[in-house]
Amino acid sequence: MSAFTSSFTVATRGKGTTEITEAVAHILRESGVQTGLVTVFVQHTSASLVIYENADPSARVDLHTFFEKLVPENTEYFVHTDEGPDDMPSHLRMVLTRTSEAIPVAQGSLQLGTWQGIFLFEHRRAPHRRTVVVSVIG
Repeated sequence: MSAFTSSFTVATRGKGTTEITEAVAHILRESGVQTGLVTVFVQHTSASLVIYENADPSARVDLHTFFEKLVPENTEYFVHTDEGPDDMPSHLRMVLTRTSEAIPVAQGSLQLGTWQGIFLFEHRRAPHRRTVVVSVIG
């Protein structure tokens, strides 16, 4: 069994999703692992990871709209607002999604479904630089 860990940075444009599937696949190829598991982790409390539809961009538009309605900004009972009205909503959106994903590896490839991609989900309005750590075991 071997283990390999690497990281990369994603520059976001503010709220929304950025596909990172190819960056994760690149690290998997670097690792040389043919059979095993990839764990992807984002080191932030106001961004998350999702495995989501990657063929039709309108699915992501609906995802973004859903989260805007589910956890709106300027909610009067939020206390944690030191960094602005998107501060607490960004943390709640992260909790409702995930900070890590695990994907099986077979024959040196991520075993994602036909329409699945790995996305960093930025929950803050302003652009940020997010660090993603990828560990491969196999």
